Order: sequence, then structure tokens, then C-alpha cells
Amino acid sequence: MVNIKVREGESIEEAIRRFKRECERNGVIQEIKRRAYYRSPSVLKKERLAEIKRKIRRKMLRDNRWLK
Repeated sequence: MVNIKVREGESIEEAIRRFKRECERNGVIQEIKRRAYYRSPSVLKKERLAEIKRKIRRKMLRDNRWLK
């Protein structure tokens, strides 16, 4: 939960900007986007496996470049 106290002499616009920045830092916006729609467990599993494969492929390509 992000809490922002409006400082004395601070405009509402500045407080809103600080609030948005804190939300970004704490990952609130990413969490909202992630929960925007339901994804079944099988889809989540496929996405995780695809990400792992991408990371392995990148690592292999990076390692092979230095071997040549």
C-alpha cells in the first residue's frame, strides 16, 4: 500500500506525481496489469516455460560468441 502525505506548500499536482512514482517503484502498476484478466494455470505454465527457454537460448548464444 502506497501512502503519500501532502507536504506543506505542495500542490496537488506535485503530490499526484510523487504518488505515481511511488506506485511505479513498488510495482503496483505492474501488478494491476498482470491481474487485468484471468490466465489459466496451463497458460501461465506455458509462459514460464517459454521464458526459461528464451533465457537458455540467450545464454547459449552469448557463450558461443566468446568461444569463437
